[in-house]
Amino acid sequence: MRIRSTSSRLALELFLTAALTTGVYAQKTLTWEDAKRALKATNPTLQAGEIGIQESRAQEVTAFLRPNPDLTVSIDQLNPFTGHPYQPLSNTLPLIAGSYLHERLHKRELRLEDAREGTAIAISQQADEERNLIFALRTAFVQVLQQKAAVAVTRENLEYYDRVLEVSRNRFQAGDLAQVDLDRLELQRVQYESDLQTALVNLRTAKIQLLALLNDRTPVEQFNVTGPFEATEVSITLEAFRQTAFDNRPDLRAALQSIDKARTDYKLAVANGSTDPTFGWDVARNPPIPVFFGVNVSIPLRIFDRNQGEKARTKLDIGRQERLAEAARAQVFNDVDSAYAALQSNLVLLRPYRTRYLQQAVRVRETIAFSYQHGGASLLDFLQAQQDYRGIQLSYLNLVGAYLNAASQLNLAVGREVIQ
Repeated sequence: MRIRSTSSRLALELFLTAALTTGVYAQKTLTWEDAKRALKATNPTLQAGEIGIQESRAQEVTAFLRPNPDLTVSIDQLNPFTGHPYQPLSNTLPLIAGSYLHERLHKRELRLEDAREGTAIAISQQADEERNLIFALRTAFVQVLQQKAAVAVTRENLEYYDRVLEVSRNRFQAGDLAQVDLDRLELQRVQYESDLQTALVNLRTAKIQLLALLNDRTPVEQFNVTGPFEATEVSITLEAFRQTAFDNRPDLRAALQSIDKARTDYKLAVANGSTDPTFGWDVARNPPIPVFFGVNVSIPLRIFDRNQGEKARTKLDIGRQERLAEAARAQVFNDVDSAYAALQSNLVLLRPYRTRYLQQAVRVRETIAFSYQHGGASLLDFLQAQQDYRGIQLSYLNLVGAYLNAASQLNLAVGREVIQ
């Protein structure tokens, strides 16, 4: 029995080890490229948009269909009450007739062209939806990176402060530090604990938002992202950004495509105002004529309804779409210029941090801490140096996050990723 119990316990341990090895509890870490691929593959909004494009392509098939011909088969003058001999079909008049509507002025071709232009607009709108979702994804991704950096900084601050407290407790035990000063140092630790817990909560919240965009049900504890969290100089000019936006913005492309569609709609309205003849034929029997054949043409007289209203509406719609395209162009200018200004502003603020402030904050903290531990600086000076270092570090992280968000905003304005 003891051997059996030992074997069961060993089997359970092997199963748990195998489960961990196969990744049941493994960490899922995404790069930015992984996150983009996951968004395109799993986001339900993008999936619905792809279905909409397929529906638009199906409408192209419908638009190019020819009118169905008509077929009429009839038998007239049946006589079921004849005498002897019984011949109810002796005087029947059979008739077979057909007709077909001939569409003039290329109506089918115009309907197909109109449907294809509608599909092109749907594709551009889908690209614009993807552009906006990638911006939202990038914002959430940057937020996770920022909060990860904040957790690292606040944890490092807490660990450093704990080392200072350990030295201060030793000084207190040796009689080199007053009780009130030690108490003040102990109370100051609350701020660093609060910073760390706030960063942990913010990190968890950012991961939840990112998982929601990815439609991913991975537990937050098993989800992570990796990537650079830093600011780089931008050498591309504003004019280059503007030109790239005009070439790539899908919403602007959709606005220009809407003008072409409006013009096709007007051509189709003019064509629909024309007269379409219906050609017919018939084959029948009419005693004493054993068989006869006939043809006919039916031409509607478009005296009152010549599609005047639709012609006027579609002609006006051309002007409306042109005005909307102008508004889209103006919006592109506004988006690019605003995002570029925000990016440059963040770079101006970041440069002194990287060249001076970060190093100065470290140097001041180390110098004041050394002086305080050796009696050369006051407790107030030491606490102020700690606060300055903490503030500089967190401000730098916030500025890097603001820079990356401004870069994402500029990518959104341009229509593609020009700044990684």
